[in-house]
Amino acid sequence: MKKDILICGVGGQGTVLASKIIAAAAMEAGNNVHSAETIGMAQRGGSVTSHVRIGEASSPLIPKGKCDLLLAFEPSEAVRNLPYLKENGLVIVNSVPVKPTTESLQETGYDGTEMIAYLKKQCKTIAVNADELCERFGSSKYFNVILLGVATGSGELGLSKELVLAEIEKRVPAKFVETNKEAFQVGLQAACL
Repeated sequence: MKKDILICGVGGQGTVLASKIIAAAAMEAGNNVHSAETIGMAQRGGSVTSHVRIGEASSPLIPKGKCDLLLAFEPSEAVRNLPYLKENGLVIVNSVPVKPTTESLQETGYDGTEMIAYLKKQCKTIAVNADELCERFGSSKYFNVILLGVATGSGELGLSKELVLAEIEKRVPAKFVETNKEAFQVGLQAACL
């Protein structure tokens, strides 16, 4: 399999765990995998970008215009990373924004809707609402696994749900495994809507 996946968001959203689950599942399926993270001020809500390259690659970083699947945990991060997406690539994006600190200092009205509209005009886009999908779990901390479910259910991830679930079981602390498995199922169902 040959697949380039870029995962982006802001610090604390679980993008790195999501990339590690994808990479491990792809390796378990017998693929060569290269991955790299670009983390800028992540602990303070800064940008986090992970590149996962499945198959032969000369670099762990995805060149611009070559990304098959962009998993975005935040609308403006999706737009910022859009130059990496190839023609006919897919963006799966959280429609709920993480407002920057500057928003509290000077209200700009950023609510993510313009970003989502822009993405839908530019490329194939699946927008999902993290708040709605996480409501039953009482925490947005499960959104990374929900997004993996959406990606798996869309067919664009290229990995079976069994492989992804097996890696969730290995990489999530034991007391949270069952809830994360439920969250993954919520994502699979959301991909079918």
